[in-house]
Amino acid sequence: MKLTLLGTGTPTPSLKRASSSYLIEIGGDVIVWDHGPGAHNRLLEAGKRAVDVTHVFFSHLHYDHCCDFVRLFLTRWDQGADRIPELRIYGPPPLRRMVGLLFGEDGAFGPDINARIRHQGSIDIFVARGGKPPRKWPKPEVTELRPGDKVQGNGWTVTVGAASHVQPYLECYGLRLDSAEGSICYSGDSGGVAPGIVELAKGCDVLVHMNHYFSDTEPTEIYRLVCGNHVDTAKVAQQAGARTLVLTHFLEQVDQPGVREQVIREIGRIYAGPVIWGEDLMEIPVKGPTMYKME
Repeated sequence: MKLTLLGTGTPTPSLKRASSSYLIEIGGDVIVWDHGPGAHNRLLEAGKRAVDVTHVFFSHLHYDHCCDFVRLFLTRWDQGADRIPELRIYGPPPLRRMVGLLFGEDGAFGPDINARIRHQGSIDIFVARGGKPPRKWPKPEVTELRPGDKVQGNGWTVTVGAASHVQPYLECYGLRLDSAEGSICYSGDSGGVAPGIVELAKGCDVLVHMNHYFSDTEPTEIYRLVCGNHVDTAKVAQQAGARTLVLTHFLEQVDQPGVREQVIREIGRIYAGPVIWGEDLMEIPVKGPTMYKME
């Protein structure tokens, strides 16, 4: 099993950090958790193509977690030329409605898809890619999830947990993948010391947690319950007994030399495990960091 951080940023545009996205490779499956702006370029930089992706999960439907899904979906369908299975998509309501409004026959990209199915020039490209006309309209497998739901894959299980973010306006979840090779938990955009995330992350090998801002600089207590900060994140990891903590989703406020080190030092006063400051395209060792011998 391999975990790669595709996007570790926020909604703020950045050349350094794409918005939220995480890539898990396990067995023959290539799983994407969230796919915000800039994440698809990172997927390509990680050596994967849209046609390689088998499953997409969303923690919630804020645009910084789903904007590049449009590119992933259409590229996969177009390049796949009916030769690969339909994409399996999971997430909170109204996911099914969103997918239909984007890719249904009356959806925003319906005219694009229709032209690629019917125009002779597009049919020629489809055949050149190995397709056999008539071309089919994309029919993704869309499953809306609730906290406590489980999705069974080939040698892996994803469990859904309750996050603390912008409910009731958007349903917001954490995700956990368990397999014989280890366990990865992702907080989504969860703030405070969320009981649902603590429970979801119990004993996990890797906890990827939002670390949006510097603790005690929040404008209101509500803000603290919405966005992760380093002290609360450390408490989540400590209470869950996570073996490794990966920090992500950084405001520029904390993503500075000296401030980063202070954040990690203060987390270490609460949480005793390894702490990793996430960067785009970083590969995370699921069983924890290894000390190599000196050369």
